[in-house]
Amino acid sequence: MFAKVAPFDGIEGWGGMIELIGGGLVCIGFFSRYAAFICSGEMAIAYFLAHWAIVTPAPHSFYPVINGGAAAILYCFVFLYLAAVGPGPWAINQK
Repeated sequence: MFAKVAPFDGIEGWGGMIELIGGGLVCIGFFSRYAAFICSGEMAIAYFLAHWAIVTPAPHSFYPVINGGAAAILYCFVFLYLAAVGPGPWAINQK
């Protein structure tokens, strides 16, 4: 079933790798500001490409409640907040 699946096969593969690696880095607090900023941008791109329907012919509405993109916007701003404030006292790479 997964014989022909490549990790970087299309935009979904790149998004999955960013979410997997970036989410892990944010969780353990290793380069979390950079990883959170990249994950925030990835979630913003996911919202505009998939939910706001620039590419797909889904409901053409900017509002997250109507187009189903509330989780993408939430994660975008949570990651942006974490990029701004930093990892906290339990991070692996403390200064």
